[in-house]
Amino acid sequence: MRQDANTTVALVVVCQIAHFLTFAAIPLLLPAIREDLRINFAEAGMLAAAATLSYALAQIPAGYLSDRFGPRRLFFVGLMGWSVLCVSFGLIHAFWLALANQFVAGAFRALLFAPGLALLASWFPRRRATAMSLFLLGGAVGSIVLSLAGPALARLLGWRATLIIFAFAGIGAACLFAARAKEQPRTPGREPLAPHDLLRAARVPILWVCSSLQFIRFSVAMGFSFWLPSYLMADRGLSLSQTGLIMAMSAALSAPSNALGGYLSDRLRNPPLVIGAALGTLACAAALLPAVATIPLLLVVVAVYSVFLGAYFGPLFLVPVEVLGSRIAGTAIGFSNLFANIGGLSAVYVLGVIRDHSGSFAGGFRAIAGLCVAGVALTFVLARMRTRALGAAASRDRPLGFEL
Repeated sequence: MRQDANTTVALVVVCQIAHFLTFAAIPLLLPAIREDLRINFAEAGMLAAAATLSYALAQIPAGYLSDRFGPRRLFFVGLMGWSVLCVSFGLIHAFWLALANQFVAGAFRALLFAPGLALLASWFPRRRATAMSLFLLGGAVGSIVLSLAGPALARLLGWRATLIIFAFAGIGAACLFAARAKEQPRTPGREPLAPHDLLRAARVPILWVCSSLQFIRFSVAMGFSFWLPSYLMADRGLSLSQTGLIMAMSAALSAPSNALGGYLSDRLRNPPLVIGAALGTLACAAALLPAVATIPLLLVVVAVYSVFLGAYFGPLFLVPVEVLGSRIAGTAIGFSNLFANIGGLSAVYVLGVIRDHSGSFAGGFRAIAGLCVAGVALTFVLARMRTRALGAAASRDRPLGFEL
């Protein structure tokens, strides 16, 4: 059993590495893509918005299907479909086709998220925040590899061949996952999730508070990760190689912080504390990002932003799961991540529009700082609601009636 758990977790991380080689390649190579497709910043933002829209709409269906039929097969289909569509994206020469491609690809990406997190959490029920944080660890490693190898490959082969090469790595990882990954055996006699359970979950107030924080979380994450390469090159005048090194530094710093945030949450048994501390630090970093004048100070701000960007990922996804129970884990994750991606979609598009109209990303990053401040306030609400919900669940000896 322990070997199956370790193998499956390792394969999920490997698949996330392969996934982020293509997912993070689009923002990194965006200047070349914009030039090739002859699109402006707002249209480039529409590419990300199209993928994020379908990704968001598919979150609850993906989570529900994961709870009902198991997460393993959905995760495989998600990575395979995304990777194949990335191959086709590298062959497209028309903006409207690229837009349609990203819309379909986003739906396949949704099959990676909730099923992947549910699969990790199921194997480590006592360290779920830490296990969930490993999901981002794979993404961070993939971003590091991309940031170091991507610019050199793009100069040598062009952005199209670079993206296609990384997409084939995703296809290979999906096949390896299908062959070796295992699913946690289900509790004997446990009833499959029914559609009415979705309505029961939606009536739990803490899920809406978590969803509001998820809106803020992904707005902060996407506004930074998608537009940082363009900000560094267009607003700060850095080259693609220099930008790649900064992106690699950012990913390298975020990788251990993801797991550390999950570990601290599990250790302290206080996810809201980790969430609030991370959002408060991000508010300061986002406000400073467009204000610093020198490159060394810019690197410090990017480093601080990167360290805290994913530190509260595991703790925030843990709260609805610990309150509602593991039986409905995929649905709870999908529900809250729907709102996260509405925030990400909005942030990517709005920052692109701000850049087109003002000639700078400064206003967009200040808006992100304001969102973080609002998130800190919501964290206090979350802490009180979580304490009450867990107390009520303990008195019934089950998480709000969802566990059998």
